[in-house]
Amino acid sequence: MRNKIADLDVFLRDRGIKASFQRIKIYDYLQCSFTHPSVSMIYEDLHPQIPSLSRATVYNTLNLFLEKKLVQVVNTEGSEARFDLADPHHGHFTCESCGTIIDIPLDKAPALPEGLTGFEVFETQLHFRGKCPQCSSKN
Repeated sequence: MRNKIADLDVFLRDRGIKASFQRIKIYDYLQCSFTHPSVSMIYEDLHPQIPSLSRATVYNTLNLFLEKKLVQVVNTEGSEARFDLADPHHGHFTCESCGTIIDIPLDKAPALPEGLTGFEVFETQLHFRGKCPQCSSKN
């Protein structure tokens, strides 16, 4: 379970991001969501609360968060990118039948393969694909 940041205004400003109402709401949405949402999902869920919110604002905010390394893209086979908070202590599992993405807790970052000795690695993603228990039992 991730820790929820209470004072997002300060958190974002400390990372060089202007803490607008919409940016705070989008980051808070990501903190509370475990569905690894897409731009469309975030927009559709937040637009009723924030009528001035546009898809472009969600997209641009997520790109800013990506640039500042606050979020990461979760690779999926779908056409729309999915997002998650940047936490190096977890990987992902994607069910190829229903599309569910779940977090896999990791105690520490995986060790680098011998072939990368001497390389400077900036990012590591661990991603499993298969069928979740519900989809596996349907066969």
